[in-house]
Amino acid sequence: MYLAFEKTFRDFPIFSIRDIKKRYPDFDNRRLVEWQQKGYILKIRRGFYCFKEHGRDENFLYYAANKIYSPSYVSFESALNYYSIIPEGTFTITSATTRNTANFETTIGNYTFRHLKSMLFFAYKLIQGNGFTIKIAEPEKVILDYFYLNKINSLEEMEGMRLNEIQLKKIIDFQKLQKYQNIFNSSILNRRVQLFKKAINA
Repeated sequence: MYLAFEKTFRDFPIFSIRDIKKRYPDFDNRRLVEWQQKGYILKIRRGFYCFKEHGRDENFLYYAANKIYSPSYVSFESALNYYSIIPEGTFTITSATTRNTANFETTIGNYTFRHLKSMLFFAYKLIQGNGFTIKIAEPEKVILDYFYLNKINSLEEMEGMRLNEIQLKKIIDFQKLQKYQNIFNSSILNRRVQLFKKAINA
């Protein structure tokens, strides 16, 4: 049974019980417990698994974020780091979702999902990495997502983020930033974006 299962799902970086039931409607979930004990598969969180030998680089961790709590896209600190906007790596993968805010400590890492209204769930792109298709915020959108939900209300706090001014001016389309900012329609966000622009001399 396992050999047939492995052949079916070997191209799935992560597979869910729903994926399994689509292909094996009579599948006995006890097999998953057995295969975990034998070290064949790894349970990521309830209902989601991967093969134990699968490499788990950053792209895999981002893909997992998209998969284990959907709909979602990578944003906030993780996307700021991805675009080299902030210097520090992040130990938790942070994403935006239209679902409730949630935190998961999983066998492959920690994940945080922050709620955005449906009308603000836009401007993410698909990137390819090591065979994974990952949903991640566009550079302009991650700036807005971050300042919309994080209380950065002074120039000192903004400068404390150690934003990469050169990189930001290279990758941010400020016309697009303004267009997206208008959709948020938030006076608090507008003030924070002004501080952001002042901090990077934009």
